Amino acid sequence: MPGGGAGLRLALLGARRAVAAALRGAAGGSRAAMSSQSHWLTTEERNQILLDLKASGWSELGERDAIYKEFNFKNFNQAFGFMTRVALQAEKMNHHPEWFNVYSKVQITLISHDCGGLTKRDVKLAQFIDKAAASV
Repeated sequence: MPGGGAGLRLALLGARRAVAAALRGAAGGSRAAMSSQSHWLTTEERNQILLDLKASGWSELGERDAIYKEFNFKNFNQAFGFMTRVALQAEKMNHHPEWFNVYSKVQITLISHDCGGLTKRDVKLAQFIDKAAASV
């Protein structure tokens, strides 16, 4: 974003969090929703983590507070095996990726919908995903 894009992005992030908090309040503030606040990243954490994730091939999505990465494998069996490993971990974490698969290609987007953006859960799952892909 030219001309102050980082400031605008942080303002939008704050607005998303405010909306998410308002929605949690309207829904009665369930324990699970309330605990999601502890998953938010501080500005310092976010800046460092995004540098690390970008270094490993993840990219920030401009239109959403999310991260994205594309993986290419030798064949469908490798791609599906990778997706199965990720699915099992995602289920353990109760944090599920948005993904798309065609033959040997897997595209993954990570976002915490309940928080309205990127959280520590996304980072933890992204790190697992990178390890799973490296072991295929």
